[in-house]
Amino acid sequence: MLILLPNCECCDRDLPPDSALARICTYECTFCADCAETRLGGACPNCGGDFQPRPIRPPARLAKHPASTERVTKPHPACAA
Repeated sequence: MLILLPNCECCDRDLPPDSALARICTYECTFCADCAETRLGGACPNCGGDFQPRPIRPPARLAKHPASTERVTKPHPACAA
């Protein structure tokens, strides 16, 4: 099951569970569409993989399996700008 992190790892933008702007790599690193496409050039700085839109968990399932509240940010050089 996806963890559904609440923010962009690069710019710390809020990404609620129903956000169409959330992007993930195969390891579930989470970024907003702006950072994934513009700052990171479509490649995850952690694993080098590509990004895909993060699936949206249906509300009934979200109630049973809530999104994470743990915010993750990492000091990627591309994010420092």
